[in-house]
This record gives sequence, C-alpha cells and structure tokens, in this order.
Amino acid sequence: MKKLIIANWKCNPTTLKEAQKMMVGLRAGIKNNKIEVVVCPPFVYLAEAKKVFGVGAVKIGSQDCFWENQGAFTGEVSPTMLKNLGVKYVILGHSERVMVMGETNEMTAKKVKAVLSTGLTPVVCIGETLEERNQSKTFQIVEKKLRESLKAIKKQQVGELVIAYEPLWAISTNQGLTCAPDDALTMALYIKKLIAEIYGRKAKEKVRVLYGGSVGSDNANKYLENEAIDGLLVGGASLNIKEFTAMVKNI
Repeated sequence: MKKLIIANWKCNPTTLKEAQKMMVGLRAGIKNNKIEVVVCPPFVYLAEAKKVFGVGAVKIGSQDCFWENQGAFTGEVSPTMLKNLGVKYVILGHSERVMVMGETNEMTAKKVKAVLSTGLTPVVCIGETLEERNQSKTFQIVEKKLRESLKAIKKQQVGELVIAYEPLWAISTNQGLTCAPDDALTMALYIKKLIAEIYGRKAKEKVRVLYGGSVGSDNANKYLENEAIDGLLVGGASLNIKEFTAMVKNI
C-alpha cells in the first residue's frame, strides 16, 4: 500500500495567481510514484488544479463538501460537483470545521455517506482537544467520533475510507505542543483496532490511517517509520512548496 500524503491549503492563498504558482511548483517537484500525493486547495481553485495537474502524479482533493448532490443549499458544494472537477479525495470532519463552524459527528456521517456514494474517497478526521487529553479521554473521544462518523456506511465500503488522526491540540502548534511519533503510532494502532472490532480484520487491512498535526520536512519521516501510519495530512507546511516537495522526496 502506497503512503498517502495530503496537502491541506486551508483558506490559502488569497489570489489565483499565487495558487497557480504553487500548483506549477508542485507539479514540477512531485515525481515520486511510490507515494500518493493529494493537494486540497480552496474550492475556488479546484478548476485551475484540474488544468494544472491533469492526470499527473498529483491528485486533487477537496477540503469539505455538502451531503446533498444538488438543491436549495446556498453556499454549499456537492460531491457530484467535486467529482466533475476531477476531485478524488474529500477531507471531512476536520477539527477547524468542528471548532469554528460547529459541525457535528452526525453531519460528518452524512457527508461520508454522500462522498462514498459518489465514488470519491473520504478522509475522515478524528482527534481530541487538549482538555479531553488532560482528562484522559483521548481513547473515548476517538472511538465516539469514529463510530458516529462512520455509522451510515456499509461494511463493504469501509476499505474505501481514509482516517486521519488529528489531535486538535497539535494543529499548527497554536499552543506550542506537538504530538510525539510514539503517541501518533499508538492512536493509529488504536484506530485500526476499532476498525477491526466494528467491521472485521479484512477491513482493518484496507483502511489507511494518517497522522495530521504540525508535520513538516523535519519530522515527517519520524511519523512514517512504523508501517501502521499510512501517510500524513499536512497543513501549514504544505503552503511552502519547496519544503513540501522536499518532504515528499525524502520519504
């Protein structure tokens, strides 16, 4: 199974010209076919991403989507729209959607079901807050999020999922904290254990579990040393194309 590296640009950059420059840099810098690389730009740049990347080494992902394919849903973007733009992966349940936009596990579950029904791959984010970690609730919170986010899918669909362990307290190191590689490994193993318990051992072997949280070229390989971690969800570091491509080359 190939390692999967996902670049989440979040709400960046602010102009199409900047986005084009970043995309061209990625296209030129990513030549490693042994690793699957996905870039998730803002919605407004997805059409340009399709032009730049085409059928090359870099695949296109979306940072979110709605759970209906069309209708009176002002401001939303549907899975079918994304598929028609060449999108292959969709990030769902990201911590910033939860903390800032107030999204619930129930909403994530609807999105997961919709994305799978459209033939796209959901990247379901799961993680705990610092308060929950300090209260020794990490495993409890991760299990709750996993079960509730995946409750609408069928057993045979589980192998099409990607799960990203994303400790909220380590995102962008806002609190000066980082998740040690051993802790990330522990959670990846726990998530795979839960998948096996809920859906069976064969499902566990198919699901890729990523780590996301303040990952850069200086520490990426430390998280990937163990085969239980199948890739990385990279935020801020993915905006520096030179650093991101160097990280991918060194994996």
